Amino acid sequence: MAERTPARAPGRHRATASMADVARLAGVSSQTVSRVSNGYAGVNEETRQQVLEAMKELGYRPNSAARALKRGEFRTIGVITFTLSTTGNVRTLEAIATSAAAEGYAVTLLPVAVPTTDEVRGAFSRLEELAVDAVIVIMEVHLLDAATVKLPPHVQVVVVDSDAGDHYTVVDTDQAGGTRTAVQHLLDLGHETVWHLGGPADSFAAQRRADAWRAALAEAGRTPPPLVRGDWSAESGYRAGLELAAREECTAVFAANDQMALGLLRALHERGRRVPEDVSVIGFDDIPEAGSFLPPLTTLHQDFAEVGRLCVQAVLRKMRPDGSERGTTLVPTRLVLRDSTAPPRTGQP
Repeated sequence: MAERTPARAPGRHRATASMADVARLAGVSSQTVSRVSNGYAGVNEETRQQVLEAMKELGYRPNSAARALKRGEFRTIGVITFTLSTTGNVRTLEAIATSAAAEGYAVTLLPVAVPTTDEVRGAFSRLEELAVDAVIVIMEVHLLDAATVKLPPHVQVVVVDSDAGDHYTVVDTDQAGGTRTAVQHLLDLGHETVWHLGGPADSFAAQRRADAWRAALAEAGRTPPPLVRGDWSAESGYRAGLELAAREECTAVFAANDQMALGLLRALHERGRRVPEDVSVIGFDDIPEAGSFLPPLTTLHQDFAEVGRLCVQAVLRKMRPDGSERGTTLVPTRLVLRDSTAPPRTGQP
């Protein structure tokens, strides 16, 4: 390895430092500097650190725009979503960002203030300005089907919504399969039927879980009770829980997410309905706090990390010259048994 040339005075030529300057200071070739700048493999760690130190000393920053023009890609994935207030969206976004970084890609978030076609159209229009290679959409797919929404040319799209069908490349949690597992678990414990604390009516994820709940009960020859709705929040679960607690015939509840299940547990406790002795409760998500509920919550685990990883892998495949795949990939859920479900007491309805 060549010896490093003496360091330049601090601050000197920082604004005009070139790749050749870095190469001379680090004692390497310009090609090696380029490989380090672009994150390519094949550079040993000692040399890589030497180049990085030279970049830092000279204040050199690689020209990402020039690299993009040369390679024909921006190494950036756009993510469009209309809410970051739900556990699923936040954890999916986190997983996408982590997986993208591992592949050498940055993530640009394009939030949509309200779920309307105008907002979605505006988000896609901004894509061309932000120079992204591909897009992952975490929102209601029906908005993408509006005639006024035009996807920018050559931008590949992956949708996190299992109702998107064959028109898009889709990755999602197996919402229906998880719901069937939840309902069957409660029926297997001996409950006559299962009540459902559903999500908001305008959520397609909530609708899929509600539809699967009804179907699972029908397949078992049980009559679905009236659906009680919340808005994904613990407070809405509490309000709905007060209604459910007043129904003596309610011995088992499937909550569409863990936050609403938390509010439900509080309402049942305040009304003297013990969990799981009087009422069994099962949630959906397996948030990190679920095991600390009182009692610890039985729930369906969603593998958000896998959903995010598969989304990134799907957009990378679609960016290849032959990457025209479509279809749906569903990530299975897993039943996590804790202390909030049990057989009904003898003599209960």
